[in-house]
Amino acid sequence: MTACSAALVLTSLAPVQAATTTAPATDLVRDADEPATVVELVVADTAELDRLVSTGVDLDHGVHANENGSLTVRAVVTSSERAALQAKGFRVGATVQSPADTQAVIAERDAAIAAAVAANDTFAAAAAAESVSDVKVIRADYYESFGVGYLSVEAKWAQGQSSSAQLVVERDSGPGTALGSGGSQNISRFVDAGVYLYHRGAAQVGQRPDSIRVVSPTGDSTVVKVTDWLPVDGEDAWGGAYERDFITSYLTPTELYQRIQALAAEFPAISEIVELPHQTNGYRRHAQAVLGAANASRIGIDSRAWGHQGGNDIRVELVAPTGPNAPLAVAVTGSTITVSLASNASGGVSSTAAQVVQAINASPPASALVQAYTYRGSVGNGVVAPATATLTDGLSAPSSVSRDPQTVYAIRIGKVRDGSKTGVLAYAQEHAREWVPPLVSIETAERLLRNYAHDGRTKQLVNNLDIWIVPSVNPDGGHYSFYDFESQRKNMTNHCPLDGNADFLARNSWGVDNNRNYDTYSLFDGYNGASASCTSGTYAGPAELSEPESANIDWIASANRNIKFSMNLHSSGNYFMWSPGAYITPGRISAPRPTLEQESFFWGASSRILSEIKRHRGLSVTPARTGPISDVLYSAAGNSGDMLWYKYGIYAWNFEVGSQFQPPFESANPNGASAHAESQEFANGLVELMRVAYDFDKDKQRPSSTVGAKASSTAGMVDVTFDVSESAAVFYTLDGSKPTYSSTMYAAGGIREPDEVLTVPAGTTVHWFSVDSAGNVEKNYRPDGSGNNFNAKTVSTSG
Repeated sequence: MTACSAALVLTSLAPVQAATTTAPATDLVRDADEPATVVELVVADTAELDRLVSTGVDLDHGVHANENGSLTVRAVVTSSERAALQAKGFRVGATVQSPADTQAVIAERDAAIAAAVAANDTFAAAAAAESVSDVKVIRADYYESFGVGYLSVEAKWAQGQSSSAQLVVERDSGPGTALGSGGSQNISRFVDAGVYLYHRGAAQVGQRPDSIRVVSPTGDSTVVKVTDWLPVDGEDAWGGAYERDFITSYLTPTELYQRIQALAAEFPAISEIVELPHQTNGYRRHAQAVLGAANASRIGIDSRAWGHQGGNDIRVELVAPTGPNAPLAVAVTGSTITVSLASNASGGVSSTAAQVVQAINASPPASALVQAYTYRGSVGNGVVAPATATLTDGLSAPSSVSRDPQTVYAIRIGKVRDGSKTGVLAYAQEHAREWVPPLVSIETAERLLRNYAHDGRTKQLVNNLDIWIVPSVNPDGGHYSFYDFESQRKNMTNHCPLDGNADFLARNSWGVDNNRNYDTYSLFDGYNGASASCTSGTYAGPAELSEPESANIDWIASANRNIKFSMNLHSSGNYFMWSPGAYITPGRISAPRPTLEQESFFWGASSRILSEIKRHRGLSVTPARTGPISDVLYSAAGNSGDMLWYKYGIYAWNFEVGSQFQPPFESANPNGASAHAESQEFANGLVELMRVAYDFDKDKQRPSSTVGAKASSTAGMVDVTFDVSESAAVFYTLDGSKPTYSSTMYAAGGIREPDEVLTVPAGTTVHWFSVDSAGNVEKNYRPDGSGNNFNAKTVSTSG
């Protein structure tokens, strides 16, 4: 940034002294056998909302104001968590989404994939029987963009599922001419969710072809006529040549990474894959078991090895004694640990949980395989019962999902990727269960790369911006949400101590909320909206930036200081927000608010972005759901947007996509919840953010400003306001001195209020200048004290 704009953006991050952070009095812990549902809660006011947040409950992002002044909030809870909230005095209402709804979404995805695979098999079988050509042309469209002609072709090849080979398109040069006389082009295969869909590609042509022939590597071919492509909608801002709608189903994190890797391989001149430096823990856990019914007699067992590396093969047998006064003994055969329980004089079991734990841990062969502990801090004085358990990591994803530490991938898009261009960062799935935002990121990457060759506005963006897209910040949690627990919000790392909630039954409560783990206005600075409890839905982790997921976002911003804009993609609630995102209670002491100029820029850019979202199917993100996070939602201490804004000076926004975490992919209602539709409308908005960045980078227009004056209600005084031609800061003096950056900055009148009104004595001379977000100073004035061409006006009661 320029020196002047940096002075406008950055604010001191000295922590506010507040109450020390402690865990909630009663932890909300999920029993892994309980399903979680999205429910509505009604709270009386914002103070009651803050009390709800302080419980550490797993909140959705929706807060709706009711006519009577109360607020309706959504939370993700199990039946035991519901009961705990009710015991705290909260009113729990209707269920909004249940596990059955998510299972229906997964079934929809599986059915769509199965149908596509079956269609591929049928086509391949027909081609193998030589009853049809192994090439089927789907579309052959000619269009013009800015006077240049292009041919777009989509075709299906019988071997496309197993082979990555390209197809060759031979063009004629008009009616009656030979195929091949107009040149040729290659088209590449499109694979989504591991399923081959078709080959596709567009190329510039010198003359409109009349016919084409598509040839496969086997030599089979199909000839078709070329058609003219027309705009679907006269209001299409990008023109009919603009390609979109590249999303056909939900994608797991593994599939998301495969998708961007394929894109980078196809478009190496304008994109690359970046391996972020901090690997996640991985989709893996130690194998575990809990033996016993009553807490005092329960025993927790954890494998030393990861479940997939042998932990899942371990078996623990608590064997009844065969006579009186038998000793407690531990034996190991292979991967089976046999604990012969001690007996009393009458032959009954006498071993307590604590004694069995001590015996297992004291046995070198057994302790090499497992560690044992009493249940959740119990003294373990209950007598155990004979039992048998095979340890398990509880993970059900297929073997195609790696159990190793996971590299997080970003795709970097731009013709110039050396840090010299204005940067834009988009990142999704900080919260695992939010399946739609990653689709928005993929759709955006596809549009930028596939439209580059033939769409001038896309070429503008790619040639002049340095774009980073991270489709899944939290791949471990994302996989866990897809395959194990659909309501997973956090990452998969278990920070709970053995005397706490580290046992197998608490596994759906583990993890760190990545969007509470950043190092700016965090729980550790005394701010509200995050929890110190390892089982809370908003657990901030053991320290700021302790998690690789959040450390990766920090690294991108730190290592690429050219990034000036960012979008954090979340769901749900149809919100559009920016900083500040955290405050301290009581008193709602907020992180520093943006200046009037910065706030104006946020609002102005937001109106452009939201207009593009609305263009797709008419969705309006309402004014009540637009603005600083702490104004329209609730405090979220340690969120990534605040870090990017306050620490790095990045204009950072936050989408809350749609109205559900996992809506149906398609909806019969054109205005209903639909992952497909939401991916398109919010991709519109994300592309427009890049247009905002481009305009910002190219902005050389200096702002202009005027002073308005009118008689005050106080005799002899004048009410003064400033008006600017664009989003710009105004610095002014009233004592006759030259205005500089150290002078008073014109401000807003209050939270979400109009500009302030200055009341000054009649005859006061106002000196001022304005500077916009790009650092352009009005009249090219030098605000270091050496300039003289500042604005000046002596105000009176007549104006």
